[in-house]
Amino acid sequence: MNNKVCVIGVFCTLISTFGFSQHDEKTKTEQLNEVVVTNSRFEIKKEDSGKIITKITQDELQQLQGKSIADIINTTVGIEINGTKSNAGQNLSYFVRGGRNRQVLILIDGIQVSDASQIANDYDLRLLNADQVESIEILKGASSTLYGSGAATAVINIKLKEASNKLISANFGSILGSNQSQNDTNYAIEDFRNSVSINGTVKKFNYLASFGNQFTNGLSAVANGTETDAFNSINGNLKLGYHFSKAFKTTIYGSFDKYKADFDDGFAFVDANNIFRTNQNRLGLSSAYKYNNGSMTVNAAYNNVERDVTSSFPSQFKSNGFVVDAFNKYKINHVFYTVLGINIQDNNMESFSIPFGGTDFAQTINPETASFSIIDPYVNVVYASNFGLSINAGARLNNHSEYGSHLVYSVNPSFKKEIDFGYLKGLAAYSTAYITPSLYQLFEPTYGNSNLKPEENTTLEIGAELGIKDKATFNIVYFNRKETNFIDFVDLGNFVFQYNNVNESFTARGIEFTGDYKFTKDLKVSANATYTKVEEDLNLRIPEIKINAKLNYQVNDNLFISASYQFNDDRNDAFYNNTTFTNEDVTLKSYSLLDFYMSHYLIKDRMTLFTNITNIFNTDYQELFGYTTKGRNINIGFNLSF
Repeated sequence: MNNKVCVIGVFCTLISTFGFSQHDEKTKTEQLNEVVVTNSRFEIKKEDSGKIITKITQDELQQLQGKSIADIINTTVGIEINGTKSNAGQNLSYFVRGGRNRQVLILIDGIQVSDASQIANDYDLRLLNADQVESIEILKGASSTLYGSGAATAVINIKLKEASNKLISANFGSILGSNQSQNDTNYAIEDFRNSVSINGTVKKFNYLASFGNQFTNGLSAVANGTETDAFNSINGNLKLGYHFSKAFKTTIYGSFDKYKADFDDGFAFVDANNIFRTNQNRLGLSSAYKYNNGSMTVNAAYNNVERDVTSSFPSQFKSNGFVVDAFNKYKINHVFYTVLGINIQDNNMESFSIPFGGTDFAQTINPETASFSIIDPYVNVVYASNFGLSINAGARLNNHSEYGSHLVYSVNPSFKKEIDFGYLKGLAAYSTAYITPSLYQLFEPTYGNSNLKPEENTTLEIGAELGIKDKATFNIVYFNRKETNFIDFVDLGNFVFQYNNVNESFTARGIEFTGDYKFTKDLKVSANATYTKVEEDLNLRIPEIKINAKLNYQVNDNLFISASYQFNDDRNDAFYNNTTFTNEDVTLKSYSLLDFYMSHYLIKDRMTLFTNITNIFNTDYQELFGYTTKGRNINIGFNLSF
């Protein structure tokens, strides 16, 4: 308790410093000029948005080299990604506003990505290579109006890099680092990452090809293991674009992502020679046509995922997903903007396992049965007045092959007042979301339940933002999310488990705070804090308080340094006791981590050297009960562009 009070006190001191420090130097404020698209599909200034959106720009990603996409997202307000501090192959759990993986929707270049064979129908961020990413936008709250089923607590829109305007450009990157627990201090090189990309523009044609790989070893998956468990991934991406005219352009793309992860026996918490393999292949097309006062966009993508589990219970999973998102953006006049679109999805899955006493794989889930399609028309309207009032409202009619039609809607008014030293904005939002059960939850022969009902969410948000010209932004949001028809893995007795809807409703509520302050053009402090209060049945591994803080200092034109801090409060966890054959609850103690980053231009805008030191004080803590966490680690790398 004293630790928590101390941390909160330090954080409050930081906020006070933000609020009362004075500096006369005028600098260009990049944050106030940032453009976001996720909450309306129109490009608007971040300060004019009716929601508090976190945007991680390319400049910021360049200051986070050596970290994974999950690591980077895990430092943003309101988000806890469990598994980022464990073995590289550890499964990732996304906790946002008391929700789970199935309530967080991932977009790549604006289009939904998921894996229909996963229990939560979610997307695995371990498949992504950070070097291929241009920017990330994170929109929290129910957003099913614009993005459909699954967008209940957050939408994470990941934009991949585009081709440069030069005839030919290239980028090479490499990282070497340690990967050890708190009890290991030999700093052996166990983490290898490499990437290369070639891109450019030839008249109306542009191209981008990139490749990356990672091999990480040195840690056992379980805390008491002695064998190390390796993680190996490769990624490839190809984009080809053509501008037929100033008004019409199209891009086709293809990518593959593969990883192999060793893992241990999580029931007995002992070493095991288990292997998890995932192969993903994506093909897509994006076309846009601009006309007076509007534009039409068609995004289409096909996604194939194959997963193979080698263990005492070997299994195989396959899924296919096809999605088309076509929408028309139209500016009626200088205050009214509309989006009218239709989203079409078709998904199926198949699984295989070896029956008891058998030696060969047999099909357990048939893709002809385990499939669904969605056809969703949607509309969104933005009213942006000349006197500061904005209203963002929309509706979507979800037409699901298994569940029929369901209407979701959202209303998001906001008001921005220009003041002498900046602006003051107030906002509110009420939105609904609709989460259909996954194919696994419906059709898995042992645990599935074809009678499951969809989950429903309603979210209320109230917030404010203060912007100080060339200096700072502060925002605070209160959220209250009510969830009904919650799908849980229920013990029916006599060692029988099944997915069922829980009759009672649940509520998650909390406060999210973010502050950014520039002392000078070279010195910046940013911090965020999240308070989440979740009812007991939903609070697995969710910290009540989470704090992130970062200090950035551009020492000179060539040298940049930063220090980052994270505090995670006590969390509840559960594990299966194979002696008593029951689930037992356990409390994971709070912890604090301090990291350091430094980069230096050897050749300005050409070659950069960088280093990361994570968990400087080698803090011993638990992220997931019974599993290893990383101790102090160091990596060094370079990035070469021409």
